[in-house]
Amino acid sequence: MPVETRSIRDRSAVGRFPAVTFGSAEDIKEPEEDNVEEGACLQWLRKACSCCCPRPNDDTDALVTGIEEVDKGEGSNNEKPVDGDSELGEILLQVRSVDLMKDNSEQNRKEHHTERYHGNNLIIRRGQTFMMWLDLSRPFNPNTDKLHLELKTGPLPTVSKQTHVIIPLVDELEDDRWEAKIVKEDGNRIHLSVNSLPTAVTGRYQLTVATHCPKGEATSTHDPANDIYMLFNPWCEDDTVFMDDEEERDEYVLNDVGRIYYGTEQQIGARTWNYGHFDEGILAACLYVLEKSGTPRSGWGDPVNVVRVVSAMINSPDDLGVLEGNWSGNYLAGTSPTAWSGSVEILNDYHKGGGIPVKYGQCWVFAGVTTTVLRCLGIPTRTVTNFNSAHDTDVSLTTDVYFDENLDPLEYLNADSVWNFHVWNDCWMARPDLPPGMGGWQAVDATPQETSQGTFRCGPASLAAVRSGQVYLKHDCPFVFAEVNSDKIYWQREIDGTFTQIHCEKKAVGHFISTKAVGSDKRSDITHLYKHAEGTEEERIAVETASRYGSKPEIYSSPIAEDVSIEVTMDGEGPRMGSDAELNIVLRNSSSSQRTIILHSQVAVMYYTGVHKATVKKDREDMKLLPNEVITLEWTLDYFDYQDQLVDQAALMLTLSGRVSETQQVLATQFSFRLRTPDLIIKPIGEAVVGRKMAAEISFTNPLPRMLKGVGLRVEGPGLLGVRRIAVGDIGSRATKSLTEYFIPTLPGPRKLLAALDCKQLTQVHGFANIIVQEKST
Repeated sequence: MPVETRSIRDRSAVGRFPAVTFGSAEDIKEPEEDNVEEGACLQWLRKACSCCCPRPNDDTDALVTGIEEVDKGEGSNNEKPVDGDSELGEILLQVRSVDLMKDNSEQNRKEHHTERYHGNNLIIRRGQTFMMWLDLSRPFNPNTDKLHLELKTGPLPTVSKQTHVIIPLVDELEDDRWEAKIVKEDGNRIHLSVNSLPTAVTGRYQLTVATHCPKGEATSTHDPANDIYMLFNPWCEDDTVFMDDEEERDEYVLNDVGRIYYGTEQQIGARTWNYGHFDEGILAACLYVLEKSGTPRSGWGDPVNVVRVVSAMINSPDDLGVLEGNWSGNYLAGTSPTAWSGSVEILNDYHKGGGIPVKYGQCWVFAGVTTTVLRCLGIPTRTVTNFNSAHDTDVSLTTDVYFDENLDPLEYLNADSVWNFHVWNDCWMARPDLPPGMGGWQAVDATPQETSQGTFRCGPASLAAVRSGQVYLKHDCPFVFAEVNSDKIYWQREIDGTFTQIHCEKKAVGHFISTKAVGSDKRSDITHLYKHAEGTEEERIAVETASRYGSKPEIYSSPIAEDVSIEVTMDGEGPRMGSDAELNIVLRNSSSSQRTIILHSQVAVMYYTGVHKATVKKDREDMKLLPNEVITLEWTLDYFDYQDQLVDQAALMLTLSGRVSETQQVLATQFSFRLRTPDLIIKPIGEAVVGRKMAAEISFTNPLPRMLKGVGLRVEGPGLLGVRRIAVGDIGSRATKSLTEYFIPTLPGPRKLLAALDCKQLTQVHGFANIIVQEKST
């Protein structure tokens, strides 16, 4: 006859744990013979609290709560009732293991375009489903069992702030919701399809699984190996960083090697940069950068906010960010900015060093690291170079140049500057915080120049807003507008100390804005995205619109009539380092009368930022121009005049100023040029095969009539070798140095081997070689 029991729910809760109930006297059975040694007390304790008194073979890795005793009246049929120990093992629903299918060769990583990230973490993109297997303690019963997933990120996960996510089990998945669906069952295993929000907070989530059944509840313990990394998703139409062109996604999200341009508008140089955002440790380093900012995790789902945080954190002045800037020319305490050839070493050093800024960076290094971080997080990003880039210090939206009564520059007043080149970033996103039409490419600048809301950062500034002069739109549009489209205003001091506007150059700033072309190593000119064609009605309207919001809105007056023009030209690719520099000065008289001109020339060594270092030569020349005459003057700067004054980038600026005696017309222009440096020549040796040793010969010729001392070399290449530092030693005058480096390729396909020279006396010397690595034959 079956034993009659009362329902568990009819019994009173007893003791400190009201969820635990105790049977009545008739429920207590005599122990079986084979369990005599264990004792009835131990059995009773195990029934009351199985987590405190587990069975000897109980290996459940779960927190069990709310356990109720099994109704012994069911299924007895004169059989001996099972003890409570067996009931827990056979009936309570628990998660034994979780398989996130996280290997980079499996479905999740491939479908989410994250298979190239190093490591076997689950790295996914938001707004897209991912798959997982759960191994349960018994088959799942949809009629009585319930299950949900929980994801938590940050120090204080909160549901209302989307940093604590509860993912329910549903019958059918719907878009724009956190949901999970069982798509397959295999005994005790269930296969889940999980959907995420396209606005989900990015970052690292901790995963747990909670189960509930009539016999109790259980929650799996957190396993760091099953943490989930959530990235932005340019492949998802509902993500604000969505980019619909496949080739552009390949370039701006997946390409881990790029080109950065430098030099002058007449002599554009290019160097190859290893972004390396799939390399070992880089994803962790990028998330560490965000963590170091101290910003709430709830803001990590908004790309506008994330980009603004990254812009601040890549530089170090106010938040101990990744890179310390240095434009002094003295880099003994760190690494010369020109010696870096990629971002990997910088980010890993910052992460492993506990957040101590890495020494040193300049604009292209800040921009290269920014590209790495934003691409790693899933935001389409490119590195952009602006030639003749203005730095407006007083929000006038003009670049002001001051002269004294004799037309000599007043350096102490010339706070505004025009950099030979400046490198920043464009990132792609919608801008729901701005009026319609302002989405797309946004300018972001991590080089610390001016503060934005009290912090050294810049952007994101909508290129559409910059182009149209709508500088009142956030963020930092006035500064970016001045960089690319400010007029250059020349002022002369009068006897009474006031200044008069004497000349305006409307086409002096923002030339050949460049980025790497999609799918090739060619240069792509994107100036038209930043401003209308120079001199057009649309461009002038944009300038005048912007100026109304600057500190000198009254600056524009009627144009000054001119009939004499002056320009500087250069033959070929320009002068080379170690040789004399030769330029041409062209004067044109378009009037029908003779013109008498007093022309002043001054050449100075400049930091590439436009900051003056030293004047190396001054001249004055008086001349007459016949009606409609054109004169070309040959101008030469001897090597021995500049050899001891050069700084990074080997940049010089020729300033010409003069006056036409008959009309009092003022002539003024500035021409920046650099001294070209030789390339490193890299020649691969042997067949490139995965796992097989090969070599590359790296050679360099010293172009200077002096010895280079303490020369170093950095060599690296994704899929070829990590960063390798080589001490080269001294290289004699005009001498050639060659060395051979051996390495073993680890990845197949087209690869680039990069090298950069580290030498105080000669900067911006680098090179690369294309290497196609074959699969290892089986």
